[in-house]
Amino acid sequence: MQLLDLTLPDPEMNLALDEALLVAAEEGAGGEVLRLWEQPTYAVVVGSGGSVVIDVNLSACAAAGVPVLRRASGGGTVLLGPGCLCFSLVLSYDRAPGLNEIPASNRYILARVINALKPVAAASVEGTSDLAVNGVKFSGNAQQRKRKYFLHHGTLLCGFDLALVSQYLNPPERQPKYRRDRPHGDFITNLPVRPEEVKQLLVNEWCPEGDYAPVPLIRAHALVAEKYSRAEWNRRR
Repeated sequence: MQLLDLTLPDPEMNLALDEALLVAAEEGAGGEVLRLWEQPTYAVVVGSGGSVVIDVNLSACAAAGVPVLRRASGGGTVLLGPGCLCFSLVLSYDRAPGLNEIPASNRYILARVINALKPVAAASVEGTSDLAVNGVKFSGNAQQRKRKYFLHHGTLLCGFDLALVSQYLNPPERQPKYRRDRPHGDFITNLPVRPEEVKQLLVNEWCPEGDYAPVPLIRAHALVAEKYSRAEWNRRR
């Protein structure tokens, strides 16, 4: 595994780069990677099957100039921005038993993230793939899968402006049982640590060997043009 600590300026490219890393691995032009990034401006990101109309306060986003995008993985709608550390893992199914199945791969990865965060939080898995402290969520996770490799990416709230979530997101279409209809403000929390510290904890846990290169930016730009910049993709549901 190699490390890619790289944030690109716009959210479309950040989403596209995650997918480009997966495609590169699948095509034999890359391999396993831990990518760490923190979107510098606010953006709403809907899961591949999510509903923009239901999950997003479109009028508030339009008034504030917050883009609404769609990623290629599943999971719920999230607000990205400063204080929301994103981690992306491209892993081979051969790395550990069971990774070819989504539930087992979630358990494997989230157990390692929980172990990484032990110095700062006593976290647990809630719902399908959330991480929480005392039943309050600080991390959501989703996957995109190919034949030989899969992409797992998640968010870790560390100093995020939590009030903005209720401003830009509606109550979600699908809710895990443990949420118990709580509004966003009662359901999410920040880890008591800065993003840079969490980065180091994740690096310590996954032990990447060297920096990832070459970065597939040409492929990422192509994916933006084909998908992430297009209304047909972002607003299809």
